[in-house]
Amino acid sequence: MSDKRSGAFIGGMLLGAAIGTITGLLIAPRTGRETRHLLKKSAEALPDLAEDLSTTVQLQADRLSESALKNWDDTLTRLKEAISAGIEAGAQESKAFERTEAAAPSEKNSSPDPEELYSNSYGSGTTVASQDITPT
Repeated sequence: MSDKRSGAFIGGMLLGAAIGTITGLLIAPRTGRETRHLLKKSAEALPDLAEDLSTTVQLQADRLSESALKNWDDTLTRLKEAISAGIEAGAQESKAFERTEAAAPSEKNSSPDPEELYSNSYGSGTTVASQDITPT
C-alpha cells in the first residue's frame, strides 16, 4: 500500500510542478517575448517530464504486480492447507462416527414410545397433575 501511495505522490508532484510552471509563466509580469521564450523551454522539457512520469508509473505498477502475485500465492497456499485440514477432519469424524455406529445397536426403524419421551423430558418419577399424554 505504501508503494501505491508513494507512486501517486510522485506522479502528483510532477504533474503539479508542470501545471504550476505553466500557470506561473502565464501570470508572471513579463513581456510577451520573454513569456513565449519560457513557454518554449517548458514545452521542450515536457517530453522529459512525461518520460519521467511514465517510468515512475511503470516502476510502481511492477512493484504492485509483484506484491499482488506474492499475496495471491500466499492466499492460495493457505487455501490449500485449509482444504487439506478440512478433508482430514472430515475423514476422522467419519471414522469416529463409524466406530460409534458399530458399537451401538441400530434403532433406526423403531419409533419412540411417547411415555418414554415424556419421562426423559420431565425426569423419571415426576408426574403432572390432570395431564393426559395420550393423543385424543
